[in-house]
Amino acid sequence: MDRPKIRFRPLDGILLLDKPAGMSSNAALQVARRLFRAEKGGHTGSLDPLATGLLPLCFGEATKLAGLLLGSDKAYEAGVVLGATTDTDDADGKVLLQRPVPRLDRAALEAVLARFTGTLQQRAPVYSALKQGGEPLYARARRGEVIEAPVREVVVRSIELLDCDAGQLRLRVTCGSGTYIRSLARDLGEVLGCGAHIASLRRLWVDPFRQPQMHTLAAPGGSGRRGWRDRAGGLHAAAGRRACRLPQGRTRIGRGLAVWPGPAPAGPVATGRPCRRLHIGRNPAGPGLRRPGWPPFPAAPVPQRDRA
Repeated sequence: MDRPKIRFRPLDGILLLDKPAGMSSNAALQVARRLFRAEKGGHTGSLDPLATGLLPLCFGEATKLAGLLLGSDKAYEAGVVLGATTDTDDADGKVLLQRPVPRLDRAALEAVLARFTGTLQQRAPVYSALKQGGEPLYARARRGEVIEAPVREVVVRSIELLDCDAGQLRLRVTCGSGTYIRSLARDLGEVLGCGAHIASLRRLWVDPFRQPQMHTLAAPGGSGRRGWRDRAGGLHAAAGRRACRLPQGRTRIGRGLAVWPGPAPAGPVATGRPCRRLHIGRNPAGPGLRRPGWPPFPAAPVPQRDRA
């Protein structure tokens, strides 16, 4: 029996998704887009399939913000295994070389980690979404081609050593856009002389969502699209009838979209189609995603001086 065709609808807003492991960022986006029945959607920078954590998904008018979020600072918690180098620089790849791990105390490790903060020249992994000649590097790597991955300037703001035990490290990294944590682990292993790769990776926040209240792809209180309908209503209700406003000023991005910069938001709030505005800022009522037409009340009116 054929599955019923999904009837997509206009939807404006941002969903702070907790991406599961084993799923690509684009696959997670498409699942959420179908469940919300959103006509248009995009994510704000890929997370590796192995990685979990915050992946902001933009729908409708909010896709105009994707470029801004892509260039934002981010924070990660990473599990690093010393003594083995893989072709993907993470645990999903094939082991290329194994070497003994030297004896290292915490002070020595922290001294080495300090060398990886600041502005760095970093070579991207050959298995990455960066494109050369219009084709992702990972596609060429899978065909067995010899690849010279590009070296790019990145900024690592801090690295905190959370734990070190039996050749395994747990790090918290705060960095700028374009930083590969896999490359960071690989280069750290080479400096230590034993090789290293990422065993686990979780994105903690993306500026300005520094205390995100994330949502999973599991449908609450039901299964399939019905559970997500209930979730959309809960997010809508959490936003309240009025959009969040901030006094710090506003920045217009494209036609019909305004962003109020300010303190790190507890959650995003998007108005529905009647006034076609997206407001991001601190929302005392909690996170919310306004979905036009459900529940059936209009978005808050926008004062005339705020209209595009």
